[in-house]
Amino acid sequence: MEKYYKVVCNGKELEFKEGTTFKEISTYFEEDYEYPILGVKSNEDFLDLGTKIGKDSEVCFFTKADEYGNKIYSKSARFILILAVKRVYGARAKVIVVHSQDKGVYFRIEGIKDLRGADKLINKEFQNIVDSDLLFTHLTVSRLEAINFFTKKRMYDKANMLKYISNTYINLYRIDNVYDYFYGKMAYSTSQIDMFEVKNLGNGFVLKLPTIYNPDSFGDEVKYSKLQDIFFQAVDFSTSINVKTASELNTRVSHGNVQDIILMSESFYDRQLMNLADNIITKKSRVILLAGPSSSGKTTSAKKLSIFLKTKGYNTISISLDDYFTDLSKRHRLPDGSYDFESIKAVNTTLFETQIKSLLEGEEVNLPYYDFEKGVSAFRKIATKINKSDIIVVEGIHALNDILLSNIEDRYKFKIYISPLSSICIDYHNPIHVSDIRKLRRIVRDSRSRGLGAIETLSMWADIQKGEIENIYPYQNNVDAAINSCLSYELGVLKTYAEPLLYSVKEEDPEYPEALRLINFLNNFLPIPSDDIPNDSVIREFIGGSCFK
Repeated sequence: MEKYYKVVCNGKELEFKEGTTFKEISTYFEEDYEYPILGVKSNEDFLDLGTKIGKDSEVCFFTKADEYGNKIYSKSARFILILAVKRVYGARAKVIVVHSQDKGVYFRIEGIKDLRGADKLINKEFQNIVDSDLLFTHLTVSRLEAINFFTKKRMYDKANMLKYISNTYINLYRIDNVYDYFYGKMAYSTSQIDMFEVKNLGNGFVLKLPTIYNPDSFGDEVKYSKLQDIFFQAVDFSTSINVKTASELNTRVSHGNVQDIILMSESFYDRQLMNLADNIITKKSRVILLAGPSSSGKTTSAKKLSIFLKTKGYNTISISLDDYFTDLSKRHRLPDGSYDFESIKAVNTTLFETQIKSLLEGEEVNLPYYDFEKGVSAFRKIATKINKSDIIVVEGIHALNDILLSNIEDRYKFKIYISPLSSICIDYHNPIHVSDIRKLRRIVRDSRSRGLGAIETLSMWADIQKGEIENIYPYQNNVDAAINSCLSYELGVLKTYAEPLLYSVKEEDPEYPEALRLINFLNNFLPIPSDDIPNDSVIREFIGGSCFK
């Protein structure tokens, strides 16, 4: 006798015969989604679309327009890229994915000397694979079998990484005759990855993909920038200390040799700031404008930069743009009734420019401060005055906005963009996305300083990123310098603080898929205690214990 199971999705209830795949089931709910369905959550389990139904299920589907589905899209596209490169250049070609951020996946190709026209060849083969509608075949194998397989294939980065995972079984995927491991679910078939573009950047390539904010396009053109310069400097640093992957970091941790990594990482970060101080002095800049997305380490970096300038004989004053917020009673409200803190319109730009100009002219000013509890601005009682050689360090999310200081000559201004770009990867096919580092930092800091749970931080992350896309990212390439605030060892430290907070998110919560993904992500790192981390470290801004208040 045939069995039928109930499926509930988006308020609809249908019955399906036992053994029906979720891919087949998804076709009955396609009209509820704007984009092709890539993944599924059935009851509390995240499954491949090829999984067959075996019980009554409450179902939620995912597309490239939501966070979980977009991760599936990106991982699946990386796998197609790897297959495309192998087809074009043969088995000797190795794809090394070095970085991932919202605008694309940055990678290099090793083992091939002549890469002229590579982007055109790879794009063409990538399209052939998409048009062939090949299945992503899921295979469950023992961890030891996988280690032996990757060792024989000389994919030592994956084999070594699997040694630090406690799972008895893992999920491999296959396209055509290529096997790989991507730490999560994949799409059903290659035809679902229908938007992509490989571009040559000179010293590497970028695979451009749609984001949850631009599901129908690639957004702005990806160009080589100062941000990429500092990222590749960090990659070179990680190579020099032999910590290029999570497994290499884990090896140092397991042998009790992590203290050197901490000291060298802190030294590398400090050296960036010392070099910036030299550049600022050489340019004779008077106003430093430092901005970056949430949890980039702006506060610590601004204060340490001030210290390095002082060691070179230059006095500084620090100004936070947050103190120039307008009173809530005068503030524009968003459609949901909340106050707008993200827009430049929330800042009294006229007052800011007037006071900076007055300071540069040697006049006394009473700087403002903002009372966040009362939502009002007031002026400090003690006036501030600077000398002709003194430097003003301004920190805030709008610091790079062209509206600010538009009437002050550019020669006086020095613009800095900051972001934590991880120079290590999980393995050579699985980079660490910059937003994951910032998100974990924010979860830890929100819990410690604001009493918020992980669910609150995760629930507002989309709005945080929306504000960054509108107010920060458009200006990131129009800067004098950039800072990479990521420390090679920090994910092991964040694991000890963030993991317990993530487990507080319940299975029925909308934020659970992302919390589970972050938990699985952190499983790739051994915990690192914070005992040896100096109190002036940028990571202290998030975990606590910083000497900068």
